[in-house]
Amino acid sequence: MPSARPPSRWATLFTDRPVTCIEDLRQLAEWRVPRMFYDYADSGSYTEQTYRANESDFARIKLRQRVAVDMTNRTLASTMAGQPVAMPVALAPTGLTGMQHADGEILAARAAAKAGVPFTLSTMSICSIEDVAENTDKPFWFQLYVMRDRAFIDKLIDRAKAAGCSALVLTLDLQILGQRHKDIRNGLSTPPKLTPRNILNMATKPRWCLNMLRTERRTFRNIVGHASGVSNLSSLSSWTAEQFDPALNWDDVRRIRDRWGGKLILKGILDPEDAVMAAETGADALIVSNHGGRQLDGAISSIAALPAIVEAVGDRIEVLMDGGIRSGQDVVKALALGAKGTFIGRAFLYGLGAGGEAGVSQCLEIIRKEMDVTMAMCGLRDIRTVTGNILAGKPDFAG
Repeated sequence: MPSARPPSRWATLFTDRPVTCIEDLRQLAEWRVPRMFYDYADSGSYTEQTYRANESDFARIKLRQRVAVDMTNRTLASTMAGQPVAMPVALAPTGLTGMQHADGEILAARAAAKAGVPFTLSTMSICSIEDVAENTDKPFWFQLYVMRDRAFIDKLIDRAKAAGCSALVLTLDLQILGQRHKDIRNGLSTPPKLTPRNILNMATKPRWCLNMLRTERRTFRNIVGHASGVSNLSSLSSWTAEQFDPALNWDDVRRIRDRWGGKLILKGILDPEDAVMAAETGADALIVSNHGGRQLDGAISSIAALPAIVEAVGDRIEVLMDGGIRSGQDVVKALALGAKGTFIGRAFLYGLGAGGEAGVSQCLEIIRKEMDVTMAMCGLRDIRTVTGNILAGKPDFAG
């Protein structure tokens, strides 16, 4: 979406061409990040139907443009899971963030704090909970996978508490791992294996390599040295392969809720019946999500699933969503369909890969500006007043 304001102060940071949208950041990230890690962020499972639908289904939603209304004194301030935010956007938990750029989780958390939005650290992060806490000055959220090793899970929860994390995001849609063809073809690993193919590819990414040489954070630091029997990369690989728990159930959710004792957000809800079950656990919020199209290929997009879930749970639990958001206008559309807030994953990873902390800041500024302009042109001044009234008819996601 064209900007209504002068280019931001980051607009020419990376190239001679102004950066105007998330797609520009994606292209820069593809140029600067080694192939296996770029593909990890920019791919889905199997044929990638759901991955593509997450993004393309937003184009099916049409807006009503209003004129001759007061557009002054606009605000994007809102709340997510009861916490104040500068705009209804959070950085989603993404694995291997620290492989898009050295110390990526720390840099993204700093950019999020400056923008006044939450950052969510993944269990499968490169920087540990403690790394992020020691290098930032704002509370962040922590995302938890349920592993077979329940003692390790309890320790993770306790570490998140000790670090001052202000919400726990419990992911429910990774009981088994979806197949991602690109990851298999690329031989994805961290650190990357020194094969001729990888060496040749990394040789074309000198900035990435130099930054990686300057940091000690190159593996899953939430796990190595913390999980029983995992002391090096060799033991980590076998441990991870067997740890995702196919027996995860709602009783596990309640047990984790009780041990955590703070704000709890359930991620990975795509069906109204599951949404009702999530509300019954006493969680504070749920995230409508299909794991970025990286689990069940052929599932409906997150934005297509959103209206039925909002209708099913009413005001019993706060409904958030992620998947396919590439602009601030997408955020406004999600709010119009009933979400109270949104998460961005790939969008901020593109910014991170393109330019580190400044790239994430640019991503958030792009989202903010697009959201503000879209809201104004729909005749509103407060993001909290966005409803389905701004839509030009009911979107047809089956078309």
